[in-house]
Amino acid sequence: MLSLPAAFATRVRDVHGERGRTWLAELPRLLEKCRNRWSLAVDPPVANLSYNFIAPARLIDGTEAILKLGVPHREFSCQIEALRLFDGRGAVRLIDADPDVGAMLLERAVPGDPLWDMGDEEAAPIVARVMKELWRPAPDVQSLPTLADWVRRFDRLRARFNGSTGPLPEPMVRKAERLFDELGADRAPVLLHGDLHHGNVLSARRAPWLAIDPKGVVGPREFEVGAFMRNPLHAVMSSPDPARRLGRRIALLSEHLGFPKQVVRDWAFV
Repeated sequence: MLSLPAAFATRVRDVHGERGRTWLAELPRLLEKCRNRWSLAVDPPVANLSYNFIAPARLIDGTEAILKLGVPHREFSCQIEALRLFDGRGAVRLIDADPDVGAMLLERAVPGDPLWDMGDEEAAPIVARVMKELWRPAPDVQSLPTLADWVRRFDRLRARFNGSTGPLPEPMVRKAERLFDELGADRAPVLLHGDLHHGNVLSARRAPWLAIDPKGVVGPREFEVGAFMRNPLHAVMSSPDPARRLGRRIALLSEHLGFPKQVVRDWAFV
């Protein structure tokens, strides 16, 4: 019998509603289907399940892999497409996938340690190097979202709160919208990871560091800095001087990526 953490099941139901409840009920059958399809030996899932079922697995030849199952939806399909396009350069390899089922078989990053415990001086050059390995010219596919698609969330925010910005201060939202227009979101677009924070960069054998869990969004390179700037948020905000720490991160990303400091600051704000 498959035992799932209560918090994981609640999160899936909260995000996906009835589809999430149906998926949870079908998960044992889906897991068995994947075992048979790929001739897998599947270990118990990882302890920190968030929105997807993730478990270490081994192929019949002993190759270590990760089996990832999720409620089929656009973001899951975009991740499959992004990993296919990255093709193992800067990211874990996609061994096989079935977007209709919501299943991915992935290269396993071993030992798989994230950057959470690293200081900014160590983590920033690693993240910058992974960014450069990932970026490639925007693909000619219509299935991936653009950054302009993402920024339409500002409009949805106002629609949700009857024209206001709800819990977000109106001047800050206006500033983000203005900066987005000024920065030129359609300038030299590339395929981005879209969520390259400390937990999505893992140590590996094939390469020193590999990215996992890309969103797969098309936009300017500079947008990629935001996820690193704000993570881990609790550590940033509990530091003696959060502004100084963020300023140092801006300087480090500027140095290792060659972006002007003000550009890093502005895109992180957006």
